[in-house]
Amino acid sequence: MKARLLLDNGIIFEGKNFGAQGTALGEICFNTSMSGYQEILTDPSYAKQVIVMTYPEIGNYGINKDDFESSRVFATGLVVKNYSENESHYKSYIKLKDYLKQQNVIGISNIDTRRLTTIIRESGAMNCLVTTEEITEELKAALKNFSIDKNITKLVSRNVREIVVQPKGKSNGLHIAVIDCGIKKSIIDCFKNHGCELTIFPANVTSEEILKSKFDSVLISNGPGDPKDAIDTIKTTKELIGKIPIYGICLGYQILCIALGGKTYKLKYGHRGGNHPVINKQTGKVFMTSQNHGYAADADSLPENVTITYTNLNDGTLEGFCCKQLMIDAVQFHPEAAPGPYDTQIIFDSWVNEMLERKNSILDRLKKIFTKRG
Repeated sequence: MKARLLLDNGIIFEGKNFGAQGTALGEICFNTSMSGYQEILTDPSYAKQVIVMTYPEIGNYGINKDDFESSRVFATGLVVKNYSENESHYKSYIKLKDYLKQQNVIGISNIDTRRLTTIIRESGAMNCLVTTEEITEELKAALKNFSIDKNITKLVSRNVREIVVQPKGKSNGLHIAVIDCGIKKSIIDCFKNHGCELTIFPANVTSEEILKSKFDSVLISNGPGDPKDAIDTIKTTKELIGKIPIYGICLGYQILCIALGGKTYKLKYGHRGGNHPVINKQTGKVFMTSQNHGYAADADSLPENVTITYTNLNDGTLEGFCCKQLMIDAVQFHPEAAPGPYDTQIIFDSWVNEMLERKNSILDRLKKIFTKRG
């Protein structure tokens, strides 16, 4: 069956349908990862987006039961050059096209993804429509009137409060509050593997709900959309700053930037893929990182007490900052590397060690106080 892709600028691509049938709208974006389409599709940060994979062969290893980043696909469409009908992997239990059908997500193959990616790079981010129907004036009007939901984090966030996740293996005694703006399973797993217990809250959690419990820190997760629209999480973050250590990843990093008085802006076509080089400004060491974001933080807008920790070597954008005085540390890239290189998983080591040192320091001071009192 034929399928069509209509861009906001009027350009139409025609290819073959795999996956679900029908019509879907979203913001078009491209990802340069050579593998990991399963993790990408199930990353909540891709909510309301149509993903173009620049790597030409997609579907060749099927879908397995280990690499889901959430319970469903949040992207509205998948565009590829070649869909591999005959997948081959010992873990595969279902073909990509059949999984997309289950998830009601449209896939389009036989598209010149090189030309399409060039258009996105030159014209910038835009909305699009994918359909297995003929493109009518009604569909063109629907695309013209389409816009991303302002409260998109509420779409992907858990709506059940206080979901407790136990550590894997021996506990290290740390208990982290997670504000779920669309958190990936792999981020949770990284903290579990370090022995941390996590309590996961929805994106609209209040500061009072978090502070009433004795958490060792707060993590603000990745997620979709414009960070300025995450009004509830920004308010909560502002009220938490200086009262408890806070860490941020991707959208969480951008929210921390805004909460500190900084500004964010939309990138022309975003950073999405597993090959983005960043440099540690303190050590000069370069890391290859996994990224997925359409917005960036303005380094010049941050307060003077904030230290720049990472920058992007491709375009110089800010990739990380910290504020020791306020117990804040955040990165734009995805250190859990799902998918992507594992270079920056050491950030979880650093954060957990920092939390443990802070907790042990507090315990030592308390011991000294009680010792003096007899």
